[in-house]
Amino acid sequence: MISPVLYWVRRDFRLADNPALCAAAASGRPVIPVFILDEVAERHGACPKWRLGLGAEAFARSLEGLGSRLIFRRGRAMDVLDELLDETNAESVVWTRAYDPDSVARDTAVKAALKARSIGADSHKGHVLFEPWDVKTGQGGLYRVYTPFWKAVKDREIAGPLAAPDHLAPPASWPKSDDPAAWNLALAMDRGAEVVAQHLCVGEAAARDRLDAFIQTRIDLYKARRDYPADGATSRLSENLTYGEISPRLCWHAGQRAMAEGRAGAEHFLREIVWREFAYHLVFHTPEITTRNWREGWDSFPWNRDATTPDVRRWREGRTGIRFVDAAMREMYVTGHMHNRARMIVGSFLTKHLMSHWKIGLDWFADCLADWDPASNAMGWQWVAGSGPDAAPYFRVFNPETQLEKFDADGAYARAWIAEGQSEPPKTASDDFRAVPLAWDLDALAAYPEPVITVAAGRKRALAAYEARDF
Repeated sequence: MISPVLYWVRRDFRLADNPALCAAAASGRPVIPVFILDEVAERHGACPKWRLGLGAEAFARSLEGLGSRLIFRRGRAMDVLDELLDETNAESVVWTRAYDPDSVARDTAVKAALKARSIGADSHKGHVLFEPWDVKTGQGGLYRVYTPFWKAVKDREIAGPLAAPDHLAPPASWPKSDDPAAWNLALAMDRGAEVVAQHLCVGEAAARDRLDAFIQTRIDLYKARRDYPADGATSRLSENLTYGEISPRLCWHAGQRAMAEGRAGAEHFLREIVWREFAYHLVFHTPEITTRNWREGWDSFPWNRDATTPDVRRWREGRTGIRFVDAAMREMYVTGHMHNRARMIVGSFLTKHLMSHWKIGLDWFADCLADWDPASNAMGWQWVAGSGPDAAPYFRVFNPETQLEKFDADGAYARAWIAEGQSEPPKTASDDFRAVPLAWDLDALAAYPEPVITVAAGRKRALAAYEARDF
């Protein structure tokens, strides 16, 4: 009897351009795909963990089309793999590499344990265009600024996407599987799951449709209008890239074809794909970016570190009295997504106007975003706080009022998400009151709140704190 290979499924919920899956299929052995809700996934926040489960269930349906199935298990990764190796007599395990510190620690331990059992352990690239160790400066170090990183990789040849296998050989008998519905991952979402579910785009087919629609109808406006949150000019592919429902390589080649056709926003789209790469480059080489200040000299900066203060509570609730900030937070609660320009405004307001630590925001986004990504979330928060990889001065303070005037001049974005003051608010705005916790005790009929701090006062306080520090 030919021993099977275990394909350990993580954040790679796709059939096409999946090197680990293709390697398993090409082995000539029966393939047993397994998804483990393991020690890394268990630490995910409410929305990311729930969305991870939805992605796994969609991928299970895709595998059925290849005559296969997905085995669901819950537990410490190596414990579950040990059980499956004993149950199936498999002699090798394949998976797609991850680069954040929690995943690297898990995978390093798993690989060592497998080798100790004389089990083949084969990891593959799949979540990035370029392995972090393959992109180096002329001095052999890491790139700490994005623009030189972009210049170093933009003309590299990138192989075309791999075709999906048309069949996976099944084992003689399948190991038992958990019922993922019994995990009830929506529980931590409380009543928000029903609201957010309407706005998700789950699965490989939906991701491909999303990419195609963007290339066909919106890429020409991408560079010019991507910062206007009401315009819908972005690709929204961050959700699908996060769960590997589409590969960055497939997105890259779609952007390259669009650029060859002279599409106006194509190069900027490619730059944003590489911006995501840059986040993984940084998180791999400097894993402290996820938990500590990336730049030296920031540890003594007088940020508020208490996430329970009234100011932070109002920020979290989307009731700061600053319309751009509040609209963005409410968009996140209703859709699981927040527009990128809005993320910058929200982050700047918390870390600068409210003088609160970026880690408070990082942890909150990690609980609420459906497209949460450990590398992008960490780089984004440290970038906007001034403690991270940004070539602009750390004392830059976004003005949320002038930003709203510039990027939402007709108020469409604010009206879409803020119900107060509208006699007939749109469903998107009303749904915020259905999505947020009842414990917040919010009233849809209440008046819109006064600002928690004026923009001018917040800016003045932040600049005074910067001036007092010796960086």
